[in-house]
Amino acid sequence: MAFPEKLLNSGEHVVVHTRSHPKALLSPLLVLVVLLAVGAYVQRLGEGSAADLMHLVVWVLVALVVVWWVVRPVINWATTTFTFTNRRFIKRSGLLSKEGRTIPLNRISGVDFEIGVIDRIFGCGTLVVSDASETGIVPLHDIPDVEGVQLKVAEELHRLSNHRNDDGT
Repeated sequence: MAFPEKLLNSGEHVVVHTRSHPKALLSPLLVLVVLLAVGAYVQRLGEGSAADLMHLVVWVLVALVVVWWVVRPVINWATTTFTFTNRRFIKRSGLLSKEGRTIPLNRISGVDFEIGVIDRIFGCGTLVVSDASETGIVPLHDIPDVEGVQLKVAEELHRLSNHRNDDGT
């Protein structure tokens, strides 16, 4: 999924556009499997009108938990993107109601990465964007090829700082 061109300013181009690694969906998948197993187990218990009511209650509870612990995280994952352009960092999320955060590249003071053991297995990690605002740090979890992303962003930051120094600003 490409970043919409209509959201770019004149002369701006995308350096990196990504979303979290699908590894972030492992927990919702595990919850779904466990819930379906519980629902199927309860379905096999008893017969009669009391059992039918119990089955209905259990499946309604399973559906509610699936919506909250499975569907919601999948939608969040699918609708959240991280984009670095030659001028700014953009985090966008949301399906019906949109939310966004933009940090100009000239306000970013550093881009670091952290890779845990499990992250190493999946080829992802946490990208830590440091800026000059009050919040200071924006961690981006489960970024695929986090070292490559960090390298591209660091190169763009370096290019931007050299450009500023060359023209005297």
